[in-house]
Amino acid sequence: MCLRTSTGRSTAGCCRDDAVRLRQALAAADAVVIGAGAGLSAAAGFAYAGPRFEKYFGDFIRRYGFQDMYAGGFCPFGSPEERWAYWSRYIYINRYMDAPKPVYSDLLELVQHKDYFVLTTNVDHCFQKAGFDKHRLFYTQGDYGLWQCSVPCHSRTYDNRDAVRRMVEAQGFRITDRGLELPAGSPLEMAVPAELVPRCPRCGAPMSMNLRADDTFVQDEGWYAAAARYSDFIRRHQDVPVLFLELGVGMNTPGIIKYPFWRMTALNPRAAYACINLGQAYAPREIASRSFCLRGDIGALLSAARP
Repeated sequence: MCLRTSTGRSTAGCCRDDAVRLRQALAAADAVVIGAGAGLSAAAGFAYAGPRFEKYFGDFIRRYGFQDMYAGGFCPFGSPEERWAYWSRYIYINRYMDAPKPVYSDLLELVQHKDYFVLTTNVDHCFQKAGFDKHRLFYTQGDYGLWQCSVPCHSRTYDNRDAVRRMVEAQGFRITDRGLELPAGSPLEMAVPAELVPRCPRCGAPMSMNLRADDTFVQDEGWYAAAARYSDFIRRHQDVPVLFLELGVGMNTPGIIKYPFWRMTALNPRAAYACINLGQAYAPREIASRSFCLRGDIGALLSAARP
């Protein structure tokens, strides 16, 4: 295993020199491989705790006392109807509403004229909503917008947009161009009608989220097709100037993005590695001379680097 060395530096904001260096790294590359983690969506305003959580889940917070959306996802709710009331809100605001800040669109502006591919562990679909080519995206860990059989009895996923809309409306929310609006003066329902609880169309078992949480995760035809496109992209660019651009990736699943990016940079002497992260920006010393690591705000840097 490579020894790590930090090549980043903390910043109070995003300095001009950092933006210039990122633009130069992009200009020097024939291709860009973007590796995106939860920190990128956090920079875009998709916070899972605090005011945004309290706005949409205040009633659940009062009843169960959990501190963020993640914790709520593991709550043993009293009924399937209550569980899907929680999850339908969770899905809608994190999958079907736009991110509050233009971080993803700023990133697209930087790479849209490059030969790029995106590998991400995020499941909120922000890349495609921002206009990235869906054939250049590989969502390795699933998609909030898909359901699967919880068993699973077969390897197919199902789009949930219409069903989720019906669930949140049944709780009293209004869906507008700005997203979900809370009802004025009347409490929300904390359960959906029983007929809206999703069940597998083949075996009748409960449906579950298509998220990689255990060995029941379904890798459907779309997943395998995206994996093949990513592998082909890497193969075709293994000997050319490539920028491996890592954004907001932590150490929860380093074997998906971080470690492979280090390894591919080391194997290709024409490659460069860039890591932007609020707290975990570093590279192995073996590739330090070809690395640009910044501990700072992703959104501020991408905005400053725009042409």
